[in-house]
Amino acid sequence: MKPEIDYTLYLCTDRSIMTADSVEESVELAIKGGVTVVQLREKECSSREFYKTAKRVKEITDAYEIPLIINDRLDIAMAVGADGVHLGQTDIPVQVARNLLGADKIVGATANTVEKAVEAWKSGADYLGVGDIFGTTTKSDTRHITLEELKIIRQSVQIPIVAIGGIKAENISLLRDTGIEGAAVISAIIGQKDITAAAETLIANFRGA
Repeated sequence: MKPEIDYTLYLCTDRSIMTADSVEESVELAIKGGVTVVQLREKECSSREFYKTAKRVKEITDAYEIPLIINDRLDIAMAVGADGVHLGQTDIPVQVARNLLGADKIVGATANTVEKAVEAWKSGADYLGVGDIFGTTTKSDTRHITLEELKIIRQSVQIPIVAIGGIKAENISLLRDTGIEGAAVISAIIGQKDITAAAETLIANFRGA
C-alpha cells in the first residue's frame, strides 16, 4: 500500500555543500529538525557508491519513518527498496517508472509549466516538483516560476506540489498562500552550520508558527 506522505519540508541532499561529515549525518540532523521527506541526489559519484550511500541513508530514514526518494536513478531506488523516485524532464517517462515500480511506490516528476504538470499528473505522478521559484545556485538548467504561475499550476492538477529553487528561511513564508503542499530545500538546510536548527526555522516559517 502506498504511504501517505507529508511533503511539508522536503530535503534534497548535495554532498558538495553539506556542512556535516557525511550524507548520512546531514540527513539525520535534518530529520531531527523536522524534515518530512528526503531525496537522495548523487550527481557525481559512481553507481556503486550511490547504491552504498542509499543503503546507509535508508537505514536512517527507516528508523525515523521518513520516506526516502531517489533522484533520477530508478535502478538505485529499486535496488535499495526506496519509497520512490523523482524524475527530471530528461529522465525516463513517468509511466515507464510507474510500470516498473508498481502502484505502491512514489513517483515524483519535475514540471515548470502547466502543460508539463498536467502531463506528469495524467501519466501517474504522485507529486510534482515545481521551480525554480526564487533562484538557485545548485541547478543551471532551470526556468524561473513566479508565485502566480505556481498558483496556476496548483489549480491545474490534483496531486501534491513541492516548490523548489532558492527557498530560504527569509522567503519560505511567501509560499503559504499558493496552496502548495511543501517546499524542497537544499543549501538552506544542509549548507548551514546548524542543520537541525535551520530545518526547524524553515518548517516553522512555512507553517506560520
